[in-house]
Amino acid sequence: MVRDPGREVTGAADPEKTGPTDREETGAAGHLGTGGPEVEAVGRRNRLGADGLRRAVAWLREPLPAPPEALRRGPLRDGAFPSKLRSTRLTSQLGVALGVAFAICFVTGLLSHLIQHPPFWFWWPARPVGLYRFTQGLHVATGLACVPLLGAKLWSVYPRLFSWPPARDPAAALERLSIAALVSAALFQLVSGILNVARWYAPMPFFFTTAHYWVAWLAIGGLLTHVGVQLPVIREALSRPVEYGPQLSRRGLLGAVGAAAGVITVTTIGQTVAPLSPVSLLAPRRPTTGPQHLPVNKTALAAGVRDSALNPDYRLLVVGPAGRVALSTAALAALPQHTVVLPISCVEGWSSTGTWSGVRLRDLAALVGADPDNAEAEVESLEAGGRYRTSAVATPHLRDPSTLIALRLRGEPLAIDHGYPARLIAPNRPGVMQTKWVGRITVRGKT
Repeated sequence: MVRDPGREVTGAADPEKTGPTDREETGAAGHLGTGGPEVEAVGRRNRLGADGLRRAVAWLREPLPAPPEALRRGPLRDGAFPSKLRSTRLTSQLGVALGVAFAICFVTGLLSHLIQHPPFWFWWPARPVGLYRFTQGLHVATGLACVPLLGAKLWSVYPRLFSWPPARDPAAALERLSIAALVSAALFQLVSGILNVARWYAPMPFFFTTAHYWVAWLAIGGLLTHVGVQLPVIREALSRPVEYGPQLSRRGLLGAVGAAAGVITVTTIGQTVAPLSPVSLLAPRRPTTGPQHLPVNKTALAAGVRDSALNPDYRLLVVGPAGRVALSTAALAALPQHTVVLPISCVEGWSSTGTWSGVRLRDLAALVGADPDNAEAEVESLEAGGRYRTSAVATPHLRDPSTLIALRLRGEPLAIDHGYPARLIAPNRPGVMQTKWVGRITVRGKT
C-alpha cells in the first residue's frame, strides 16, 4: 500500500509525535506571563488605586466656583494693600529668622520638658552647674524676641488672607487651612509663654506646661511642612536682587524689626543675666529682689505649709535600704556642713545665684545604708498636694557633692518662703525641682 505523501509531511494527527497545540501554547504562555489569577487581581487593584489617586489629584486641582463679585469689598477689593514694602523676599527673610528662633525655642523647651518628666532613656548631667540656667534663659529670651518677628511676618503676608478668589481649588483651600493651624499654634505658644513668664494664669484654663509642650509639636510640625512646600519660593526670592523704593526700604524695615527684638531681649534678659538687671525694664523678676536677696515664686502661706514648717516637732524622715532615721533641725545642723554656690533657675526664665549651706544628700543616703554612687532618691515636700510636691533625684545629682539639703542661705537660716527648715538645692536643675520644705527623703538602690 502506498502512503499519501501529504500525510507523511504533516504528521499532525499522531498525538505521540506532536507538541502542544496553539491553544495549549497560548495558555501556558499566559500562565507564565501573568502569574495566575491572584497576580491579575493584584494588578487590577493597583490600576484601580492609581486611577483613584489620579482622580483625587485632578479633583484637588479643579477650580472652585468664584464667589459673587458683590462680596469683594473692603480688604477684598483690588489694591486694598498698596504698600511696596511687602515682597516675597522680605517675607522669606523674616521667615528664615523666625524659623531659626522657633527651632531654638523648640529644642530648649523640649530639653526642659525632658528634664522635668524624664523618660527611661533620658540622662541629664549635674555639671556644668549653670547649663540649665543658660538653656532656659535662652528659651525665654528667644521666645520674647519672636514677638516682633512674628508680628512683622504676619504683616508681610496677611494681605494674602484676603486674596480673590479666597481658594482657587481644593488643594489651595487645604493649604490655607494648614497655614491657619501653623499661625494659631505660633500665636498660642507666644501668648501662653508670655503669660507664664508673667505668672498670670487666670486667662489660661489649662495646665500651661502640658499645653505648651503639645502645641509646640504642632507648631514645629506645621513649620517644617510649610518650609518644605515653600522652599523653592524661598530660594528664588532670596537670590533675587534687592530693590529699593521711595518709601522706607525693606532693609530699613528688617533693621527696625531686629532692633525691636534686641530691645525686648535687653530689657528682659536681666532677670537671668545680673549685669543687665538695671536696664531690664520689662523683666517681671529681679535676681536680687526677695527674702535673702532671692526671688520667690511660691510662698509658704500659698503652699499651706507655714504651720508644719515652723512646728518645733519637725523631723526630716530619711528612708533607705538599712532602715530609717528621723532628724530634727538640731540633728541636721550637727551633721557635717558644706557650702556651695549654685543658681536657682526657674522655667519662667529668671535665675539668681545663692550661697547655700547644709548636709550633702549623698551623706544622708549613706546614713541609711545606700551607696551614693549607685542610688536614686525621691524628695517630698511638707505640702499636702501639688504637681511639684515631690521630685526625683537621679544618680548624677545624688552623688554630686554640691547637692545639698540646705539649711542656710547667705550665712543665715533659710527664710520660711525659701524652704525653711530644709530644702533641696542641686546643680543644673529647674527651680520647680528644687523641693522646698522637705519632709521625707526615700533612697533606693539603682537597679
